[in-house]
Amino acid sequence: MNRRRFVQSTALAGLAAATSRAWAGVPADSPYMKNIGIQLYTLRNPIGQDLPGTIAAVVEAGYKQAELYGFPDNAPMIAACKEAGLELHSTHFNWDSAVNPADQDFTDFRRILEQAGEAGFSHLVVPYLHGGDRDSLDAYRRTAANLNRAAELAKQADITLSYHNHSFEFQPMDDGKSGFDVFIEEFNEAMKFELDVFWVEVGGVDTLELMDRLDGRVTQLHLKDLAAGLDLPVYGGVPQESFKELGNGVIPMAPIMAKAAEIGVEHCHVEQDHSPDPVDSIRQSMAHLRG
Repeated sequence: MNRRRFVQSTALAGLAAATSRAWAGVPADSPYMKNIGIQLYTLRNPIGQDLPGTIAAVVEAGYKQAELYGFPDNAPMIAACKEAGLELHSTHFNWDSAVNPADQDFTDFRRILEQAGEAGFSHLVVPYLHGGDRDSLDAYRRTAANLNRAAELAKQADITLSYHNHSFEFQPMDDGKSGFDVFIEEFNEAMKFELDVFWVEVGGVDTLELMDRLDGRVTQLHLKDLAAGLDLPVYGGVPQESFKELGNGVIPMAPIMAKAAEIGVEHCHVEQDHSPDPVDSIRQSMAHLRG
């Protein structure tokens, strides 16, 4: 880790410690707290064991909406959420239909749009990219071109298409430009971002500064906390223990949620990729948000 990032990391850790008390809770009248979401990928293991019981625990913890994963192959999850009274606006989906369409008419993606409309979703999110779709700046440009076309089709169906980042998109490539820089430059007006604040920080980028740069282009946020002490940036995987409940790491969430309101973010979803007890983790994160 270079000295600049060491200093930044140390300062961020100190800032988190200092602000964890001042920013312990988000104002109760925050539009996001009134409709706070959970990305159900957090609970994929308990869901596999007891879908109704896990969704009931989500509601009991105070979450108002759920963002799903695995669409369109997640009908039981959709039904369980609706039965429990959770709002459904967004889902991650089988993204190859948009990134690597089987034909020029995007037939598979059009079918997913129809199914999403029938299920009542207003947002579809590309959750990941295969290596060949991100191994060069030209690959990122091809990906952006296909996503732009898909986003226009989605817009016609009153659905917003967004891209969810990890940290690999921030890795400098030719002349220091990153894949995320390409997306910022190449995405059209219809194509948006779902910003994951954990992976932004892991990629060595300041979340608040990036949010300012993307004013009006971020539709949703993933809120997850980052353990102190990780050498940054990291452009690949990180240890499972790096994922923390909100308030147990170095990322102050309240300023991020305040910035979200400034730049027009629609929804905020808590997520924790790994946890030894996912149900307890989502309760802890909610307790931190409530202060």
